[in-house]
Amino acid sequence: MPAPGPDAPLRLPPRCNKCQASPVAWTSPRVDFCYDCLPGGPFTTPPCRWCGTTNDYFSQGLCVLCHPRSPQRAGSCKGCLAWGVYPRYNWTCWPCRWWRTHYPEGTCDHCGRLARIGNSGACRLCVEQAQITQEAGRALDYAGANQHSQQLFLANMLFKRRVTPRLAPQPSLRRGPRARNANTTRVRTGDEPWRSRYKNQLPYPAGTGFDDEASVQLALFDMAPDPEAVRRRALLEDSELTRYCAAVVDDHAERYGWSVRQRNDVIRSLRLLQTLRENPTAKIRASDVLQLPRYDGNIVSTIDVLADAGLLIEDRPNRVEIYFAAKAANLPPQMREQLELWLNAMLQGSTQAPRQVPRDPQTARVQILGIVTVVNTWVEAGYTSFAQVTRADIEHALEPLNPGRRHAAELGLKSLFKTLKGRKLVFANPTRGIKTTTFTGTIPLALDPAVIRTELNHPDPVVALAVALVAFHALTGKQLRAIKLTDIVDGRLTIGDRVIPLAAPVLTRLTAWLDHRNQRWPNSLNPHLLVSRRTAPRLVPVGHSYPWKGITLRPQALREDRILHEIHATGGDVRRIYDLFGLNVDSATRYLKTIEHPDLANGGKPGGAPIE
Repeated sequence: MPAPGPDAPLRLPPRCNKCQASPVAWTSPRVDFCYDCLPGGPFTTPPCRWCGTTNDYFSQGLCVLCHPRSPQRAGSCKGCLAWGVYPRYNWTCWPCRWWRTHYPEGTCDHCGRLARIGNSGACRLCVEQAQITQEAGRALDYAGANQHSQQLFLANMLFKRRVTPRLAPQPSLRRGPRARNANTTRVRTGDEPWRSRYKNQLPYPAGTGFDDEASVQLALFDMAPDPEAVRRRALLEDSELTRYCAAVVDDHAERYGWSVRQRNDVIRSLRLLQTLRENPTAKIRASDVLQLPRYDGNIVSTIDVLADAGLLIEDRPNRVEIYFAAKAANLPPQMREQLELWLNAMLQGSTQAPRQVPRDPQTARVQILGIVTVVNTWVEAGYTSFAQVTRADIEHALEPLNPGRRHAAELGLKSLFKTLKGRKLVFANPTRGIKTTTFTGTIPLALDPAVIRTELNHPDPVVALAVALVAFHALTGKQLRAIKLTDIVDGRLTIGDRVIPLAAPVLTRLTAWLDHRNQRWPNSLNPHLLVSRRTAPRLVPVGHSYPWKGITLRPQALREDRILHEIHATGGDVRRIYDLFGLNVDSATRYLKTIEHPDLANGGKPGGAPIE
């Protein structure tokens, strides 16, 4: 029924009393039948009073596309403003429906809208805008992408589309109907546009060379080439790069068990690179390979081939550099340059005073997080260089931080100003004499044994094995990813100087995983125990999230639960957990403090009954 008042919005009309399928013809004046079921009918429906069409009549003189409550009337998404959502889904696209269940409502830091806000402080519209303008290998620039305007888009269509059709594979040869043995002739099938199947196997010309310092004519302005033109040129041009790398491609395909499709994808990618680069004798930068997906090229396997062929110039930023770029995007240029100098000394070490060895990337990441929190305060105060910072500014900025964040900020600032003072970029080190805040750390808590038992019996054998290794032997995630097949001999796992006899439940799950691995990837040469679809045809370890993505447990929490149970079971024997799990004194003391903690007292067994 219509809402009260002549100007009230239309509501969803009721169903026809007779057919119970179509909506009623009119709600004001009230008609309880559709035009097909009216007494004396069926009658011809009138044209839509808004658009004039005579097709798809809905109700109240409007068609299905004009009636505001029609299930086929398209509109804008309430979350990201994308066009093409329907009222049956509450005017919300599929990604925004997911955002509503995972992120809280708040004000976007970049556009100021009231919407669901992700971990980066941006709404989904700002996130999609930043992804549209993102450069390969660079962090998302939310502020820059949403500074002037925003490009709207169609709903539920943000998935990878091929810009151009896939390059045609090389013409294939098949045996003729009477060719049944090796001595019979072969007949050629399919169209052969410009070369035979084995042209890439020919030796590359003697004059072919690739140079690190090859001169390149700088472009007057950057313009992305037409994908269709690149595709045609890659098909017509004879690629010296493909011939040069042919032996490496064949070796990789044979050693790692590449499929025919994967091998052809690498060859297509090499043709595209030969077409796209400015100088045919220049070596190839990894950042140029990252541009291949727009032409439907392959990235990871192509980089492996170029590296083995000695033609790759590695210029990809690592994870810490990408993280730094995201955190320092809005800092003044002079501050950003000084931070980049410090980060380079942290990651690569320095032979110039103050000398230092390269630090672990995770250490640099933690210190970046602490520094940026403090630096943003100085930027808001109008500072443009670290030479303007005094000791009072540091103490004022550190005062409101919690102990954990303050500890990281103090370590980062001490390292930063020590480097800047050694390079003579600041007059004095303002952190000199500031005592580092003692970081007590968190109290480890026990997990629910029922959850651990459930994941130990996970249907995926790799998940069950990973959970078992951490739950029984307290391995770290880094140690788990680094285990190689040769590290396990006669039921014993060797990690550094430690030799760990594997528990019976672990051996059972280890056998199940090795059987599964051998069945799925029988030709894999990857020496690591854990492999995935991406790492099986290579020699690299799995990523940080494998195989923990999709389950409730995390390796750090599971490791803490195992050590916590051991310290309570032994009555606080620090030497035992030191020898058993390879902990240092400070780490062991952290677990020892839980024995006398009143909130964790549970009959001496914080985790309940032991896992069988």
